[in-house]
Amino acid sequence: DKIINNPEPAWTKAPASLKDEDYKNFYRELYPYTFEDPLFHIHLNVDFPFNLTGILYFPKLKNNIEVQKNKINLYSNQVFITDDVKNIVPEFLTLLHGIIDSPDIPLNVSRSYLQEDGNVKKISAHITKKVADKLNGMFKNDRPDFEKKWDDVKIFIEYGMLTEEKFNEKANKFFLFKTIENKYFTVDEYLEKIKETQKNKDGKTILLYAADAEMQHSYIEKATERGYDVLLIDGPLSSHIISKLEQANTNISFARVDADTIDKLIKKEDDMPSKLSKEQEEILKPLFENAVEKAKFSVVFESMSETDSPIVITQSEFMRRMKEQQATGGGGMSMFGNFPEMYNLSINSNHPLVGKILEDANEVEKSTTIKQLVDLAMLSQNMLKGKALSEFINRSLATLK
Repeated sequence: DKIINNPEPAWTKAPASLKDEDYKNFYRELYPYTFEDPLFHIHLNVDFPFNLTGILYFPKLKNNIEVQKNKINLYSNQVFITDDVKNIVPEFLTLLHGIIDSPDIPLNVSRSYLQEDGNVKKISAHITKKVADKLNGMFKNDRPDFEKKWDDVKIFIEYGMLTEEKFNEKANKFFLFKTIENKYFTVDEYLEKIKETQKNKDGKTILLYAADAEMQHSYIEKATERGYDVLLIDGPLSSHIISKLEQANTNISFARVDADTIDKLIKKEDDMPSKLSKEQEEILKPLFENAVEKAKFSVVFESMSETDSPIVITQSEFMRRMKEQQATGGGGMSMFGNFPEMYNLSINSNHPLVGKILEDANEVEKSTTIKQLVDLAMLSQNMLKGKALSEFINRSLATLK
């Protein structure tokens, strides 16, 4: 006889009788066109107060959450029912792959009925607890291995923390911060590490972070020169998760390294004196405004150190975060998605080149210097492209002749 299915699938067997290779083989059986092995698995085996068996696998999650969903198959006594389990398990668990088999889940009923059914609630809570306990056990028993897997499970954990409060309470024990130096800390460990160095003058601890260590290198460098630590926080849920962490701890605040000048991000003392008077700033301001798109840039003067860059381009933490949250489904924030991208062009009023521009009587040379400085600042943010980039290169080459 030609057997077209497995009459004794792995989820019907006792966990003690299965080896890691058996679980991997069953995963390939379920998903023959998936070439990557799962990171790890959870075997469900409960017969009281409800009946539940199954195997859930943690895949290597990509940034596109929607693509990962609907990979769990629901069975009842080994009879396939559906691959849509969103009414049976919490939303974040739909990112997992595998099988759930339970005769205690009512079939062919409305979504609202399923959400109120006692057995469904118990099964959902049990699976959530098993998943959280598995992750916590991995963290406690083999932290180095857990840290290696962090980048692949981070989105799942963040999604769970944002959408399921019971999971969030447990996840606080194993949620990790990753620094730009690839070191990992729990929230409590990290706050202890930076509590002395990264408190601002109002007593609030500022957690600096970058979304792209390479793109934001110059900003990271300024932060590390001050002795500050910088986290690497990237991914589609980043702005949501840092907002949730801020809500849970009102004594901390997150700031991306390019959200403002470093001395403004962690303000330790009052502003240093400026070498330019307000009248001189008013003379220079329109000259810099003419070098950028006025609808996109707001020109401001800041008294920074002479050794800092003459121009720094920054983007408001609040506006950027709101736009990011709206782009990934932040309810009630559609208004922010309609705002254009806005940046601050911060002029260092203490930099010698800025003072030299004020003194320069040659209008052509003054305009060229300003344009060159603005383009350099834009280049550092990967914002100089097309014709503007070509003109900058030609202008730079001309100075070498």
